[in-house]
Parts: sequence; structure tokens; C-alpha cells
Amino acid sequence: MNHAYRYAIYFAPRPDSPFWDAGSQWLGRCVASQLEVAQPDIPGLSRQAFFQLTAAPRRYGWHATLRAPFSLAPGVTASALMDAVRSIGQQLEPFTIPHLQVTRQEDFLALTQTEHSLQMCALERLCVTDLHPLAAPLSPDELLRRRRVTLNPEQDALLLRWGYPYVYDYFKFHMSLTGSLRACSEQQIQSLMDASSEFFAEINSISVDSIAIFAEPVKGENFVLLEHIGLGD
Repeated sequence: MNHAYRYAIYFAPRPDSPFWDAGSQWLGRCVASQLEVAQPDIPGLSRQAFFQLTAAPRRYGWHATLRAPFSLAPGVTASALMDAVRSIGQQLEPFTIPHLQVTRQEDFLALTQTEHSLQMCALERLCVTDLHPLAAPLSPDELLRRRRVTLNPEQDALLLRWGYPYVYDYFKFHMSLTGSLRACSEQQIQSLMDASSEFFAEINSISVDSIAIFAEPVKGENFVLLEHIGLGD
């Protein structure tokens, strides 16, 4: 896909894994097949309400962000991006993340690590720094959109430097389970937390053995999975 509007570098389970199937079912879409998937029933929420609450993460697909979505700089090709990601993958060996847990992150739910991972932080930093020369600067509209949330001065400086404020010391591995919960009652949020904790209970640990490249083919369209680049290859 040489002319995608944006690309993103993520951790994502392999499409043939139970963890991929579980995440795709929860969000209601598989970004590998680009097909809709039947979502689980959530006590206290209608199917339509749950579908709406998962709309934001469903568009991006089942993932954890390593390098936030970006457009390629003029003259940079998708092939050059693939080569750069392969170079990153060669610098690190596969590793394992212990059990994940469902947590409330401000106004959304996510699967997060129970323990800090130096390997994951190293992978994130490589993706941020090594791929930055390939990325186009943020447009004024995108910069304004990023600044709509409250950023401290250091986060704003990171946004200007790297195109995303939640990098380096502000990076936190998470796999989004919902969009904003501001319209939900506390009872509904608790129901979502209970249901998601039970739904992902059998995911005891995950293997990080690859980097996933996703693409937004046209502005506003759903992201699709392009390729997994193995670590240590």
C-alpha cells in the first residue's frame, strides 16, 4: 500500500492467535480480514450501546501504539518504511509481557501491563526515534486536534518534537477496549470492567515477537493490517 493516507506502528497479536480473536471479537472487527465480528453481550448495555462505545478503538483495530499514526514525508515510500521497521525488529529479541489487566484510563477502559517492561519501552523508543525522519510534520489541523486534550508543557514539547505527546516517559502500554465513557453511568462502567476482565481472563501472558504495520488507506477510513515484522529476524 504505497499511497495510504497514514501509517501506524503497533504491537498487535498475530492474526492466528487466540488473543487476536478475542480482541477482534470485543471490538467487533478484524483488521486482518476487514470483516465485522459479532461482539459479546454486556450486562446492562444494549448491543447498539456497546457497539457505539467501541467505535473509536474499532476504527484503529486491536493494538497497542508504538508509533502513533503519521503520514509519510515527501519522497518516502511504503517500501522504505517497511525496511526501517525491519531494521528496528533486527535490534531486539522477542520477549513476554506478564498478565494484563483491565484498567480505567481517565475516560476509557484498556488492557494494561501489571508490571513495567523495559523491553517494551525500548521497542517504543526505537519506533519513535528511528521512524521519525520518515514522517511528515503534523498539519496545523492535526496539531490543533492533538492539543484539544490537556497537555503539560513537557508533553506539548514532545508533541512538537515527535508528533505525539505520549512518548518516552509518558508512554504507557495499553490496548483500548472502549472509547470515551463520559456518557456512561458508574454502574455501566463497572459492568464493562467486570465483563472485559472475565472476557480476557484466560490471556495469562502475551508474546511480543513482532511489530505490526497498519495503514489508513484514505482519510477517515478504517485502519487495516498490512504486515507483521518479526523481532530478531
